[in-house]
Amino acid sequence: MDSMEVESPQVERPPRLLLKLISAGFAFFVAGVNDGSLGSLIPYIRDAYDIDTNMVAVVYGTTFCGWFFAALSNSYLSQYLDLGVFLVLGAILQVIAHTLRAWLPPFALFAVTFFFASLGQAYQDTYANTFVATVNSAHRWLGFIHAMYMAGCLAGPFISTAVASAGATSHWNLFYTAPLGLGVVNLVLAGIAFREMITLKRPAEGDGSTAPESKKHMAILEMKKTLSSPSVWVLSLYFFFFLGAAITAGGWIVEYLVHVRDGDLKDMGYVPAGFYGGGFLGRLILAEPTYRLGERRMILVYVVLCLALELVFWLVPNIITAAVAISLFGFFSGPFFATGVSVASKLFTAETRSSALVFIFVLGQVGGSIFPAVTGILAAQAGVKVLQPMLVGLLGATGVTWLFLPKARLHHD
Repeated sequence: MDSMEVESPQVERPPRLLLKLISAGFAFFVAGVNDGSLGSLIPYIRDAYDIDTNMVAVVYGTTFCGWFFAALSNSYLSQYLDLGVFLVLGAILQVIAHTLRAWLPPFALFAVTFFFASLGQAYQDTYANTFVATVNSAHRWLGFIHAMYMAGCLAGPFISTAVASAGATSHWNLFYTAPLGLGVVNLVLAGIAFREMITLKRPAEGDGSTAPESKKHMAILEMKKTLSSPSVWVLSLYFFFFLGAAITAGGWIVEYLVHVRDGDLKDMGYVPAGFYGGGFLGRLILAEPTYRLGERRMILVYVVLCLALELVFWLVPNIITAAVAISLFGFFSGPFFATGVSVASKLFTAETRSSALVFIFVLGQVGGSIFPAVTGILAAQAGVKVLQPMLVGLLGATGVTWLFLPKARLHHD
């Protein structure tokens, strides 16, 4: 049974298709608000719970666990659940996470909320990508939904810093009422846009796959087929290093500028917005030229530019220069994610696409969880200055893994 049963966009009326695309984009926006706010909130979280950077690593660890559980459960659940169920389930899990955070629970429960949020994002992001990859001019729409993620990342630092720095820092948790409200809208929108896909899958006539054992066997076969593809592993490593660089940069910029460059916390909290704002514009503006000029070539060009900007950020001891450099870094790294998904849609069959995407995203999130956590652990010993060599190494590794992608299937008609 196909793990990705998406109704063909070509036979849908344009308003229905547009509503689905808007819902997919909004899901990414909500995820972006969640992810983009963490870097600005880390200093307040540390003060509120009286923890050091080692304990901040726990948050990234539980985030990874959510993605990892999604990878383990996706192939099996996709034998029973249609695409719309995953989108709605993902929205519900994120609402639960933000509800608990707004309450300011004990740190152990606060860390667990990142498991619920990342599990919800894993289901929503994977199946939103899966759907959008099937539409006409998919590269443009993939650029749109991933730009919406960066728009959320851009809004996150502004809202979180404004709330956290207003009066007593003990009220920073009230920020989470904003993503909670957005999460409710996300849930309603997904439920309306994909309502005909909120169903259990029915086996075809004569298909003996109704037995749980058969479903489990099919899920295992699908995963084995997915993991036997070299392209899955190469793309996974690409996302592993890229997300490691992006999430580490977004999560530790504020701490670096405050403790290494002696910046004022109330002002530095807005610097990640420049990084995410650059990423937002990059995903919108660079999507078409990246596609037209060749995805393989342009990603390598962007990697070189990002490395140069990172070196400027590292070696020029000026806060304004650092803020400009990190914003341009965000701009030129903007197409990395959507281009990776666009390439994946060409390399994988419809039969394995959703399972391949979730595995790729999970391994990417391993990088997005491990490297910020390692940075925090190293920072506790050697200071936050370890951020810079970490970013240079991760960007270099991103470019090297991109070179190993298969060439033959990246040509465009």
